Amino acid sequence: MTHLRISQAATFVGVSDDTVRRWIEQGTLTGHKDSAGYAVVDGAELAAYARDNAVSPQDPAGVNSSARNRLVGLVTAVTSDPVMSQVELQCGPHRIVSLMSTEAVRDLGLEPGSVATAVVKSTAVIVETEGHK
Repeated sequence: MTHLRISQAATFVGVSDDTVRRWIEQGTLTGHKDSAGYAVVDGAELAAYARDNAVSPQDPAGVNSSARNRLVGLVTAVTSDPVMSQVELQCGPHRIVSLMSTEAVRDLGLEPGSVATAVVKSTAVIVETEGHK
């Protein structure tokens, strides 16, 4: 099970560390102490909260890429069969769904509550606006 420190949890839901601490005190999130004595929250519980109250954090990857659409978020669901998997991420207010091999899911350690970056590289992105011709 993935556990995130208070500061990490705060980053992924777009609030201060103190707000996450208040949520723990109020029972909105469940807090625990890790083996080093740091306060942590369960990644899957935070993923469920983020899905409903999402704000997108800055991409922590620090890599150069031609892909401009990098969406950092929490894995909220993984549905697998022996060959293929569907992975859902909550990236701020956006739900991103990816299909990949089950082997890739295992290799990347993807599970609800883990942190991942969805990278979208496409020449077929449709942009729409309301009422413009």
